[in-house]
Amino acid sequence: MRFAAGFLVAALLWLLLQAGLTAAFARRYSESPSDVALVLGAAVSSGQPSPVFAARLDHAIELHRRGIVRRLLLTGGVGQGDTVSESQAGQAYAVARGVPAQDILTESVSRTTWQNLVEAQRLMNAAGLSSALLVSDPLHMRRAQAMAERIGLAAQPSPTPATRYRSLSTQVPFLLRELYFQHHLWWFGE
Repeated sequence: MRFAAGFLVAALLWLLLQAGLTAAFARRYSESPSDVALVLGAAVSSGQPSPVFAARLDHAIELHRRGIVRRLLLTGGVGQGDTVSESQAGQAYAVARGVPAQDILTESVSRTTWQNLVEAQRLMNAAGLSSALLVSDPLHMRRAQAMAERIGLAAQPSPTPATRYRSLSTQVPFLLRELYFQHHLWWFGE
């Protein structure tokens, strides 16, 4: 009984530590001049970026507008029930906001963060691009950055300054999801 209680306390402390590290990492932010803003995909609805994806795109568009990145690299395939890929919806969104189409690279086969990064690295290598600002939600950055490092992708974190996950009722489930997937990365490698 004591062992079980001790194990539960240790597990809870471990999870609290990891939650704190994830929250702290969410504040890391880079605007180092880079070849691309690598935008991790998120849902689309009726061919339009979800509010979460739009916030990521808006941040990348601003980095491009300010000359911090030369190009956007948009990731994400076709989600269940969708007819257009996340990256295609993102490209239309960015072009409508003034980003020249020739400044946008897309990949439309990935369905997970790991696949987003692997496919993005493949595109970067083919285009002779070597540096990226990784764009996603703040609480997603620790895991995404760890994955980028694992595959050897030269990326710096550049989380969205505005997030749709503002209230405790939206942040806690997102954080718990990230903790689950962080452990999945450690145990299974992706």
